[in-house]
Amino acid sequence: MHIELKFFASVREALGLASERIELPSEVTTVGGVRACLVARGGAWEAALGQDRALRMAFNHVMCGPETEVKEGGEVAFFPPVTGG
Repeated sequence: MHIELKFFASVREALGLASERIELPSEVTTVGGVRACLVARGGAWEAALGQDRALRMAFNHVMCGPETEVKEGGEVAFFPPVTGG
């Protein structure tokens, strides 16, 4: 399954990346699974998206929790709880 990732504010700055299109392993079916998959990359990914970090997540522009299922072609976004303009 292919999805689009979006990173905002401090998450984007930490990763040096605003977006990425990835193919998920077949066992990854939820937003929480996507996060865990990215954390497993280690380094900046683990620091920016680790479970100890307070993050908001959205699937297809709707705020969601880690249990939300992802679908082919969907978009998962990660951002800190407070963002400014």
